[in-house]
Amino acid sequence: MNTLILGHVHKSFARTEGQDVTHALNDINFSVQDGEFLSIVGPSGCGKSTIMRLIAGLIFPTAGTITLNGHPITAPDTERGMVFQKPTLFPWLTVEQNLSFTAKLRGLTKNPDYRAEAERLLTLAGLSDFRNDYPHQLSGGMAQRLALIRTMINHPKVFLLDEPLGALDAFTRMNMQDEILSLWQRSNHIVLMVTHDIDEALYLGTRIIVMAPRPGRIRADMANDMPYPRNRTSDEFLQWRKKVLRLLDFGQDINTKEESQ
Repeated sequence: MNTLILGHVHKSFARTEGQDVTHALNDINFSVQDGEFLSIVGPSGCGKSTIMRLIAGLIFPTAGTITLNGHPITAPDTERGMVFQKPTLFPWLTVEQNLSFTAKLRGLTKNPDYRAEAERLLTLAGLSDFRNDYPHQLSGGMAQRLALIRTMINHPKVFLLDEPLGALDAFTRMNMQDEILSLWQRSNHIVLMVTHDIDEALYLGTRIIVMAPRPGRIRADMANDMPYPRNRTSDEFLQWRKKVLRLLDFGQDINTKEESQ
């Protein structure tokens, strides 16, 4: 059982030398285990992406601890795969070469199962006919789809998604949501997703964390017990949507514990 724990995590950034610091996160505490899909929502500047980068090992807490299976996270690792808001592709590699980069390092590119999955993901992302193109020849949405499936194919123990679907059209976005769900349900590993889209958070997540703005802090951590597959137009789904919207109205004094129940 994989377990990710953030304990009393604070993060501050120096603005300029001799100036005040920016307090991005304040006392973040939560744990996630295999089989959980954690959706994180909140306004811009509340530290959602900072949390993802901390878990990825790209930056480090000012105070507090982050551990995976009891081991402190001190650097990036293939066990934690991250998809960013913008595609991070190798510009000198083709679509197919970008997808297979990690597999090539691990000597898996000749494995029939790997090759079959690569073809399936290329088809899913609508990139089969562009396998020999380079990133600069792709649209923004196509490049982001490639970045997403490049992480999917590695089956990380912790799958970090930092608003990866924002550049996609609505139809492709819903297809990719279903594929992410399918990947998570097959692997049973941990998925954390940052999104501004409340419907997306509710459609995917087994838990919803609502963040309050700077310094970023957790306003609510709620178990989402709607059964899969979820219906975006059901009364239950719409009630959940209203609940999250109320929590995002920071002018209201809402008791987090009551809302979490």
